[in-house]
Amino acid sequence: MSSAPRPGPGRGWLLRLVIAFAFAQGAVSMARPAVSYRALALGADETAVGVIAGVYALLPLFAAVPLGRRTDHGRCAPLLPIGVVLISGGCALSGVVSSLPAMAAWSGVMGLGHLCFVIGAQSIVARQSAPAEQDRNFGHFTIGASLGQLVGPIAAGALISGESGALGRTSALALLVSAAVCAAALTSLWRIEHRRTPGPGLGSEPAAGKPTAKVKPRPKVPVTAILGARGVPAGIFISMAVLSATDILTAYLPVVGEHRGIAPATIGLLLSLRAAASIACRLTMPLMLRLLGRTALLVTSCLLAGLICAGMVLPVPVPVLAVMLAALGFCLGVGQPLSMTTVVQAAPADARSTALALRLTGNRLGQAAAPAAAGLIAGTAGAAAPFALLGALLLAAAGLGLRGGGTGRTPVRPEPTPVPPAPDPVQPVPDPVRERGAPRADAP
Repeated sequence: MSSAPRPGPGRGWLLRLVIAFAFAQGAVSMARPAVSYRALALGADETAVGVIAGVYALLPLFAAVPLGRRTDHGRCAPLLPIGVVLISGGCALSGVVSSLPAMAAWSGVMGLGHLCFVIGAQSIVARQSAPAEQDRNFGHFTIGASLGQLVGPIAAGALISGESGALGRTSALALLVSAAVCAAALTSLWRIEHRRTPGPGLGSEPAAGKPTAKVKPRPKVPVTAILGARGVPAGIFISMAVLSATDILTAYLPVVGEHRGIAPATIGLLLSLRAAASIACRLTMPLMLRLLGRTALLVTSCLLAGLICAGMVLPVPVPVLAVMLAALGFCLGVGQPLSMTTVVQAAPADARSTALALRLTGNRLGQAAAPAAAGLIAGTAGAAAPFALLGALLLAAAGLGLRGGGTGRTPVRPEPTPVPPAPDPVQPVPDPVRERGAPRADAP
């Protein structure tokens, strides 16, 4: 007897997606500190570094929702190679140009490519994962990001050197290498999306030999309705706070290192230590969810991360800084996967990609505003002052998570079951024998 076919896709697609994401995120994590060091070599101050880091998020801020709308009613996989090409081009050209405005522009192209890749990848995970598997699959998916964040800063620190005035040349080399690393992601982008897995609002493939019927597209869910779903605003804000913390840490720890005399290689190791702690967090997340639940885990992680960020203002020695960054990485590892699940389960079924795009819009808004604000604070209060801003942001995220960031799916009122119409009364069948013996009504 032949075995029954499996009801859905296996998990090979998730492994390939994690590998591709590791390459893409590794390139970005390698390029971001390299951009900061190259800007410093070109004469940028703390404020200019913050502006360049903010431009990385500017183009994605306007492109996220249209890309999400397109993905809700179409395939997700084409966004992945487009994102890889844009990231590689932005990295390479950032290492070639020699002016700060041009670096800012190509940093924006890099950010747009990262957005394309992440929207496509997150939509695939949401579409091809059962509701009970979403926490686990999103956690495994973000391991790819943590792997990239682990290896990228180490590679950047190994390549970048400030000795003998070589900072500009070595940071440019790191950017060119990051472009090649991102291009390697193309080798893993095959059979990621199952064609038999239709997106919300899409019909299934017709059977062989049957004519295809033209399906009327569903109306788009308004953005206000998506943002009004309970759990979506909290998930967006928590994700924005966590990503802003990671982003400013990546952009400003090199500046702090320059002020405190910490070598670029040591800064790279510290950033990688934070990423390694995030990987450990995501591997143990199913256990923590069983012990604490989603709300308590989100609130506790944001609260501890906020306190640690505020403590990084103090001029602590490198070993203490390493311990703080490891604890911070573990706490920050919770927010991204759980905020994805929160947003996906709270959003309407036919607008999940748009909801994820809105979450990414919030991320990019934080990435645009937080580094600019951090640059202004650093220019007046010192290079370590932006971490106090991050502490306040994460504490606010903890408070919002306590009010509903860990909620699951918003209850959806089921459509009323149509009541079938009452059957017509059945006329009695005349009995021929009785009819013959009975007198006729019209008889005289």
